[in-house]
Amino acid sequence: MKRLLIVVLAAAALWSAYWLVGAQSSRSAFTTWFEDRRAEGWVAEYDDFALRGFPNRFDATWEGLSLADPDSGLAFDLPIFQLLALSYRPTHVIAVGPHAIGIATPAQKFTLASDQLRASLRLTPDAALELERAVLEGDNLLLSGAESAGLSHLNLAAERLGDTTYRTGINAKGLTPPMALLQEVLGTDALPDRMESLTLDATVTFDRPWDITAIETARPQPQIIDLTTLDAQWGVMKIQAKGRIEADAQGRASGTVNLQATRWQDMLTIARQSGALTDTAARMAEGVLSMAAQASGNPDRLDAEITLRDGQAYLGFIPLGPVPPLRLR
Repeated sequence: MKRLLIVVLAAAALWSAYWLVGAQSSRSAFTTWFEDRRAEGWVAEYDDFALRGFPNRFDATWEGLSLADPDSGLAFDLPIFQLLALSYRPTHVIAVGPHAIGIATPAQKFTLASDQLRASLRLTPDAALELERAVLEGDNLLLSGAESAGLSHLNLAAERLGDTTYRTGINAKGLTPPMALLQEVLGTDALPDRMESLTLDATVTFDRPWDITAIETARPQPQIIDLTTLDAQWGVMKIQAKGRIEADAQGRASGTVNLQATRWQDMLTIARQSGALTDTAARMAEGVLSMAAQASGNPDRLDAEITLRDGQAYLGFIPLGPVPPLRLR
């Protein structure tokens, strides 16, 4: 019995020493990271920091956290932020955000409110901390500022498939876009102000891996997007899309997207009434789309191929307008 007690006490002492060494290493790494950011001209401040969780966790908590990147112009204010990890699996991290986050860009300021916002990250066990897998979940998100937008539920997932290739999925429900944008693009009464659902499954190749430098210096930029499926349900609009898109160094998109849409005539009417398409362009589009729909055997169902070339979108020979640059700020 004495020998067993000695073994138990020795194991407890060794584990305690392991936790203390790990905790001190983590604390030192966090301190160095903030010092390095300040040396680069960032705002990287906090009111209080604590590292708890003995004996099985490393739970880091910051209060009054402020971060501002001078290169991107992005700034974040978080009243509390946590990184939670098991002491025997320190590269599997749970990030927990507050119920309200202050966000500033060079143009405007926002507040992101939520009932819950957290992410699970699996990282490589080295200094680069390359992302292997990530899941982000949020409930009842509301982005408010000069305009407001919201989501009743968001689930975003990414899994690394190769050095710089990631499979990415998005499941969003109850999306409320900014009202000014909605009215500008679609008019005041064209669609409900709430999109029922949006799901996406795509494989994206970036110019470099997602690692700690994505926060410290610059975000990896997409080069190839293989869109397996995109499904959206918004009022009368039901859209499915798939295709392959390549982006050049400026983010200009080229490629093809195969689009399937039901009740496409209503969508065309909405685009014409809102001014997104001129009467002439709408008539040309209607002729092309009618032939495409008749060829599919169902006049209410559209199967069309959208061509992207140097950042411009085309339906056959009809220009649809510019595509936003595929660049991550």
